[in-house]
Amino acid sequence: MSEEILIIVTISLIIFSSPLIGKLLKLPTVTVEIILGAIASYFAFISDHAILELASKLGFLYLMFLAGLEVDLKKLANISPTILKKSLIYNVILFSLSTIISVYLGLGNIFIVILPLISIGLLAALKKEYGDVEWIRLSIIVGLIGEIVSIFALTTVSAALEFGINFEFYRTMFLFVMFLLSMLLIYKVFHNLIWWFPEIKAYLMPEQDHQEQDIRISMAIFFLMIAVMMVLHLKVAFGAFIAGTFITTFFEKHNKQLSHKLEHFGFGWLVPIFFISVGASFELTALLQDGLLIKALLIVAAMVGIRFVASMLFIKEMGWNKFFMIGLSHSMPITLLIAVTTLAYNNHSIDQEYYYAFILAAILEVLIVMVLIRILSHFITIKDRN
Repeated sequence: MSEEILIIVTISLIIFSSPLIGKLLKLPTVTVEIILGAIASYFAFISDHAILELASKLGFLYLMFLAGLEVDLKKLANISPTILKKSLIYNVILFSLSTIISVYLGLGNIFIVILPLISIGLLAALKKEYGDVEWIRLSIIVGLIGEIVSIFALTTVSAALEFGINFEFYRTMFLFVMFLLSMLLIYKVFHNLIWWFPEIKAYLMPEQDHQEQDIRISMAIFFLMIAVMMVLHLKVAFGAFIAGTFITTFFEKHNKQLSHKLEHFGFGWLVPIFFISVGASFELTALLQDGLLIKALLIVAAMVGIRFVASMLFIKEMGWNKFFMIGLSHSMPITLLIAVTTLAYNNHSIDQEYYYAFILAAILEVLIVMVLIRILSHFITIKDRN
């Protein structure tokens, strides 16, 4: 059997069996996909290949697209000043605690950026599993602001590590800021356009649609935003996120089934490939390295701990029995964490031991936090019923 066929067959079996195994072991499907990916890689059923790399990148971008679908800018614009203020303070606390930990332990400056990272990509998976509950809604709002801060930090660090503090660095940051301003302008123009000409929505996404026009235009926007980010040499993940936000903001009310169709399409086969690839990227033999597991667990403890402290800001909104769910749901920035860690390792900001420690920590965070959320949400549901 050729390498390509073996990879395709293995991924197909993992995608099919993961939900069944997760249900049997009472584990989140994402967790099972990562574990099976690592095991398959260990036994050489999955190896580095252009097919897997391409599918994995597309799965990651689609996950960011789905995360963007959770954000309606019209609703975000109406966010209460209190929540907005607390969300900003939340991020300030995260970076402050990260700085204290990094300086106290004598870690590199890159740790100050890595520990507070927030990515709401997995919140799409959480919403898929637990529904549109109160703590997930607030987590998405707070996480969105945190992700914007994280992506800005990621863009800054990426440019600094790649170019140094020189003309190319300032050029990249200028393009990033101009891109954000351009997106705000486009949102405003399109908003006014469809207000004056509401039939535009019906033309782009007709109610009697036998050609899946809604999916087609969504994918067109998805790939166009990725292309724009590639031309500007910016993080394409942010473009995918913006594309999802655009779709939800302007077409959600017109086509209420669109987000569900896009979620089913992604979680059914594309997104799982990304999680399988994440598991496959970690070498199980690295677990035998002395002290590696301890370092990974300490990283997990630090990342979860600072978010637990910061989430105390929302005790008034969530209560003492739910506030920690905000921090937990933000403790799985696996996509950004792996991206920044890989970047730092390639630029010699961290050594191989810490690289493996962060990869293992990223995986353990998903495993540990997903299980914790499942257990705690069960008790919260029982308490709410009583």
